[in-house]
Amino acid sequence: MSNSLVKINTHLIFHVKSSGIHMRANDLERVFAYIGGTIRNVGGTPIIIGGMPDHIHILCTIPKNISISAFIQNIKAKSSKWIKSIDQYYAKFAWQEGYGAFSVSPSLIDKTINYIRNQQEHHKKRSSLEEFQSFLEAYEIATVPKGL
Repeated sequence: MSNSLVKINTHLIFHVKSSGIHMRANDLERVFAYIGGTIRNVGGTPIIIGGMPDHIHILCTIPKNISISAFIQNIKAKSSKWIKSIDQYYAKFAWQEGYGAFSVSPSLIDKTINYIRNQQEHHKKRSSLEEFQSFLEAYEIATVPKGL
């Protein structure tokens, strides 16, 4: 086969820095749209982006020519700089250093889309830390990273 064909559906989760500024609810849709454009600019495909003022969920395909860590670093760096330009409220905005990246099989795409779409409902029942811990347990990752 002369071509390299890759399609990796990934659910990314990352959090606003614990000592930082949370995103305002009325700015979330603009942030999600900006991140979608950033993903497209490096050859990825955003499927859905959502979240809460303190964290974000991204379901996307990652391009074959970039590592997951470089992909996420690009999203964080560009979106953080852009968010700071919205207004003075965001002058100290920062994403936390770590992230979660979880593979999503094609059979679970719709379920993952619905999960991301319904973040407000999920967080009436559990915190973002509890939510992240459930992902770590489901993917058999031992502990919650420090600083989350």
